[in-house]
Amino acid sequence: MSGTLLRFYIHENRTHQHVALFEWLLERAKKMGIHGGSAFRAIAGFGRHGILHEEHFFELAADMTIEVEFVVTDEEAERLLTLLRNERISIFYARVPAEFGAIEGDR
Repeated sequence: MSGTLLRFYIHENRTHQHVALFEWLLERAKKMGIHGGSAFRAIAGFGRHGILHEEHFFELAADMTIEVEFVVTDEEAERLLTLLRNERISIFYARVPAEFGAIEGDR
């Protein structure tokens, strides 16, 4: 099946409606009928401002990036992007063509 890999980059401490934005996005996608999504925490990175952020053992990590991604149909990708526009959420995303499916087996 052909569709879209939709990936969002969100600072860990960002919230929307008093909920962590990455959690809000996953919950909204689930309510929209999207079959799966995942959030991944970065260990290091930099963004458009060129500031390098790294996680250290004794640091509070509230400024690290969370990557939230969905492998969806093109229609589902548009619905998610429309939701974010309607909620007026500033967010960086990547939209990449994807081929996806499932392999069934005994194990």
